[in-house]
Amino acid sequence: MRRRHCLVSTYLNQLKEDDSLCRQAQTSGTFYLFHNLSPFLQKVGKKYLVPQLSAAEMRQTLEKLQETTGWLEKSVLIGCSDEHRPRFALDLGALDKSVLESELQGSFTDLRKALFVVDEKDSPLLASAQSLLRWHDSHQYCSKTGQPTEKNPAGSKRVCHASGVTYYPQISPVVITLVSDGSRCLLARQPSFPPGMFTALSGFCDMGENVEEAVRREVAEEVGLEVESLRYSASQHWPFPRSSLMIACHALVGAQRAEISVDTLELEEARWFGLVEIVEGLKRAPSSSKQDDGSFLPWFPPKQAIAHQLICEWLQQQTAQTA
Repeated sequence: MRRRHCLVSTYLNQLKEDDSLCRQAQTSGTFYLFHNLSPFLQKVGKKYLVPQLSAAEMRQTLEKLQETTGWLEKSVLIGCSDEHRPRFALDLGALDKSVLESELQGSFTDLRKALFVVDEKDSPLLASAQSLLRWHDSHQYCSKTGQPTEKNPAGSKRVCHASGVTYYPQISPVVITLVSDGSRCLLARQPSFPPGMFTALSGFCDMGENVEEAVRREVAEEVGLEVESLRYSASQHWPFPRSSLMIACHALVGAQRAEISVDTLELEEARWFGLVEIVEGLKRAPSSSKQDDGSFLPWFPPKQAIAHQLICEWLQQQTAQTA
């Protein structure tokens, strides 16, 4: 498995560095389609599939829509299969959305929904694809000269030929932290969240901060608690708001100093959850959260989100301690 991953990584790097090799790969690769950054899905029964069109299928579709030139050059490389078949993403936002959906027999779906309804293996690719397409859309001009920039065939960089400046896609580090006082964990919600959804605290790292400093600052700012210790859990790319690297941590605060002081500019609510509430919340679907009186029972992010992993890790630890 490691050897296969190494070979795939080496091949992808070759495609990024060798323009002629990448152009050749475009003719044999598969394409994920977007329309104004919304991915194309097909619903089959109760499942949502992410179609991959071959270059020949793409050409045939676009010929019907009288869009035959330049589309290959607009695509970006987002990965490849274990068999070294390259995968590209292409945004067709310049074409009529309804006509495309009718021709392709599917629908362009908001990414926030798409990530949680498609297969787990497709979610990271859709997230990476949208982030890269968004970056190219917002970096068409050089910030130094104002002149147009040009992407390489793989979409791994843009160059301003007037200044010689090369721009590379960037990602913003974000800490996401599950705070515990030893027997409870703290979850919060923002006003923009769906009703009833609670998740771990999160925030962007400030310039010059390391992860530990960012965790301590965010916890102090958002809920007024002092972190005694913390440990790293995992990381995940997240396309919102503009491509973030979510760095997941567990933080411990003193049980005797666990009184919350919520920053109402950031959060609508934050509170402690016990073991039973966490078990119930993980089982609860958003659709079953609403009560007869109009209130909502708590539910948590789905398994594709790293916050879900943090909550499950905390639950496993608590269960082991009480066993």
